[in-house]
Amino acid sequence: MVTVCLQRSGIPVSHHERRIRLPDRGEPVRPTIACVVPCHNEEAAVGKVVRDLRAALPEADIYVYDNNSTDRTAAIAREAGAIIREESHKGKGNVVRRAFADVDADALLIIDGDDTYDATRARDMVNLLFEGPYDQVVGTRQVAADDAYRPGHSAGNKLFTSAVRTLFGRDVTDMLSGYRVFSRRFVKSFPALSREFEIETEMTVHALSLRLPTAEIAVGYTGRPTGSESKLRTYRDGWRILSLILNLARRERPSLVHTTIAGLLALVAVILGTPVVVEFVRTGTVPRLPTAVLAATIMTIAALVLLLGYVLTSVTHMRREQSRLMHLAYPAPGAERRRLDPDVSAVEAGTTGD
Repeated sequence: MVTVCLQRSGIPVSHHERRIRLPDRGEPVRPTIACVVPCHNEEAAVGKVVRDLRAALPEADIYVYDNNSTDRTAAIAREAGAIIREESHKGKGNVVRRAFADVDADALLIIDGDDTYDATRARDMVNLLFEGPYDQVVGTRQVAADDAYRPGHSAGNKLFTSAVRTLFGRDVTDMLSGYRVFSRRFVKSFPALSREFEIETEMTVHALSLRLPTAEIAVGYTGRPTGSESKLRTYRDGWRILSLILNLARRERPSLVHTTIAGLLALVAVILGTPVVVEFVRTGTVPRLPTAVLAATIMTIAALVLLLGYVLTSVTHMRREQSRLMHLAYPAPGAERRRLDPDVSAVEAGTTGD
């Protein structure tokens, strides 16, 4: 084992000494894994979720984020062996933002605390993340019972998934899945601006906009256990998700949005102005001056909207480059293990480790 001591210039080592433990050559290097379970009044299910995660990932740190629960969620999770954290700002997006800021791990798994997802697949998802390596692994829901989805949720999920697929040009199967594993570099480059259940949409678009390597794995999805109530509000949360998709499209694809708007405005201007132009060519007069002014004004606005789209596209490219550089500042999943363990590097390179 090697120990490195760092000393700040001009300050005694006894006061500011920092020891860094570096594994010896050939010593196993184990990646760190953390599980985050957002919860609000999930006393009926959270204990089983924690136990299933512990069985699947015994080496992982399991964090249950209590989001203003009024029942025994925190106590039951603590009894099951979880680390309890609290987030006072209500909403799953707020919990994810706090967890991504606080928790540092090579792989971070997030799963709902309602026991609807098959937590026993956690090991398969984490292994897939490192084997890729991928920056995100999404558990795509395989419904095991007719009552697993509330009425309208399945259709809404398909609608929103299709919208994102169309806007961003990438294949997505289950955009709203709440069962995912992320690399450290995904977590630390993700802004997490959403407040509630639209957070999964933001995660999906973040991966699509940066073209991050993403994999999917089928996981079981069942109905909630007795005593557990859904926090989703179909119409309110559906509207928020749709609004977020439109805002993300405006932010990530400004050229598409502004070109579409400019085209529609130009079409209106042409429809209004064509009779005026035809009449002017025939008679040399402009009998409908207000219509001519309106058509010219709308066409001018269309040109300005198109120009604004080009400007915002440049801004988007610069912001995306900054996010990409932030993402690349962290190593790929498993890179540290491959660097320090020659046997792993030899196997991946197709050589013998002599």
